[in-house]
Amino acid sequence: MGMRFKDREEAGRRLAEGLPQFRERPDTIILGLARGGVPLAAAAAAVLYVPFGAVLVRKLGIPGRAETAFGALAWCRGEVVRIVNKPLRELLLSRGISAAAMDDVEAAERAELRRRAREYPGIDHDLRGKTVILVDDGLATGATMRAAVESVRAAGATTVIAAAPVASLEASTSLGRVCDWVFCLHIPGKFHAVGAFYEHFDQLTDADVMDLLKDPRA
Repeated sequence: MGMRFKDREEAGRRLAEGLPQFRERPDTIILGLARGGVPLAAAAAAVLYVPFGAVLVRKLGIPGRAETAFGALAWCRGEVVRIVNKPLRELLLSRGISAAAMDDVEAAERAELRRRAREYPGIDHDLRGKTVILVDDGLATGATMRAAVESVRAAGATTVIAAAPVASLEASTSLGRVCDWVFCLHIPGKFHAVGAFYEHFDQLTDADVMDLLKDPRA
């Protein structure tokens, strides 16, 4: 199994220890992909003495195999950024998954993004001229992280870093094409599920995330 983390908070602290060049930099903000990345962002921000927040993302899961993404959405200052794996979508169509079924998935995820945008405090950050460190608890396909990268670029970020404790080689390679730097503590030879690299990997609720975002640093 290689590297493992006690929980998301420990993983966030260990990420921050690998990014000392950003300590106390006034132009830097850490944004966790909600929900799972927000505890890491909060822990990393406490180590680096920079502000943190959240970026809202949703995976577009294949109908019947929701854990595998054919695309992703991210919320950006009232607008939705959409990315789609076009070759995969065409393959799914050829195998009998209808466009209507995928459209239904996207409509449901857009509605969930709007709901979270209404309820989560302080998610529309002024990112113009900022260095943004995007943090998630792990990167399997990298789809939601790619959507997050596009969203913060659209909001005016000048430097975008994707950071995660663990990532697949596929995800880290693809993200390297769209952001300024990809920082991962562990890229295993075989990648199964993100949770396998944690001792404690509880599902987070809206209340968990909102409590973190009430922190004065957020």
